[in-house]
Amino acid sequence: MTDDAPETIPDRAPDTSLDLTLDPGVQVMVQEWISLDGFAAGPGGEADLFAAVAPETSAAGQDWNMRLLPHVDEILLGRRTYELFAAYWPTADEPIAAQLNMARKTVASRTLSSAPWGAYPEAAVVPDAVSYVRERRSQGGKFLIWGSVSLVHALLEAGEVDELDLFIAPIMLGQGLRAFPERSLLLQLHNVRHWRGTLHARYRPSAPREPGAAGHDLVF
Repeated sequence: MTDDAPETIPDRAPDTSLDLTLDPGVQVMVQEWISLDGFAAGPGGEADLFAAVAPETSAAGQDWNMRLLPHVDEILLGRRTYELFAAYWPTADEPIAAQLNMARKTVASRTLSSAPWGAYPEAAVVPDAVSYVRERRSQGGKFLIWGSVSLVHALLEAGEVDELDLFIAPIMLGQGLRAFPERSLLLQLHNVRHWRGTLHARYRPSAPREPGAAGHDLVF
């Protein structure tokens, strides 16, 4: 293949037959939908991002999470993401709703004293997410973090993220809410799939995690 004949990736339908495997060393997984230029939302919110996502790709992402949830012990959310989720999921009729509503959930917040979840068991509340993750990590706990950008920033800078599970939409937003802190972290690609223009990529930090280590001084 010559330089003027780049490889073409065919536009495939989402592959939901792929076996889900989690490395035993992955205890903290962060999952984000992001734009190609690293934003979790645009000026108009997440709708700016999802305008570029095919409906079957969004459905495949939910199928992925339905297979992922049995492998984690609890879902960890920031306050804003919790408020959005708690207002929607307890009465939702989507396939993942029952599984998500019954899952153990913890909210990282210094302002909430409780975190009700409709008719389902309420979420726990912790004021210091980093300390909580370190304590639960020592007990073998496995976390899944959805959205919750401020929480993700704190965990990345504390060196407490084992895997980034990213859905990269085919759009550049130019401005909005940045998914990651402006630091650098060398990553290794663990797995990648191509779903109707969206890339589903799983990355892990290249350097071994050091308990309590600060984030690296590089840039995403």
